[in-house]
Amino acid sequence: MAYPGYGGGFGNFSIQVPGMQMGQPVPETGPAILLDGYSGPAYSDTYSSAGDSVYTYFSAVAGQDGEVDAEELQRCLTQSGINGTYSPFSLETCRIMIAMLDRDHTGKMGFNAFKELWAALNAWKENFMTVDQDGSGTVEHHELRQAIGLMGYRLSPQTLTTIVKRYSKNGRIFFDDYVACCVKLRALTDFFRKRDHLQQGSANFIYDDGTMAI
Repeated sequence: MAYPGYGGGFGNFSIQVPGMQMGQPVPETGPAILLDGYSGPAYSDTYSSAGDSVYTYFSAVAGQDGEVDAEELQRCLTQSGINGTYSPFSLETCRIMIAMLDRDHTGKMGFNAFKELWAALNAWKENFMTVDQDGSGTVEHHELRQAIGLMGYRLSPQTLTTIVKRYSKNGRIFFDDYVACCVKLRALTDFFRKRDHLQQGSANFIYDDGTMAI
């Protein structure tokens, strides 16, 4: 997304939330499970059960350290069929999700985090199926516009078009890219909210801070 107010350089700079009205509170609504955590039962990283399909998916790709990296997570989610296609699950989305749940900063996740992620993905899948009003298996421009509006975001048509181009394939957004799109939008919104102290739709921050958030 383009942020008006950025004039180049690598010092402090200002941005405005694209398409949002000045003074408009940043939305709190919309799926946020990947950011807020999973409150279900705790599992030990050494947990094992032949009857647990989630553990079966995890153990099939986990390395000797009992953790999965982005490539292993991609293989796991592709084999699970959660994406609804035979295509590989987006590696970029896997990296985003690991970064969200990588509390020890190893670039990997153990079974606890994977269980949390699995619950989040199933919630996102239900949301995706609701947004996909025509049952095509993908989200189109008008469906994404409605979904983002229901989440509380007020984006300009130009910003929405940019998002669709970024995350779609021939104008159609598949589940894995939909997750990446929504999680990034929420992460950037949270990052912005913390710096828009007066809730005026603009903020000042250091370039490196914005880069890390994106």
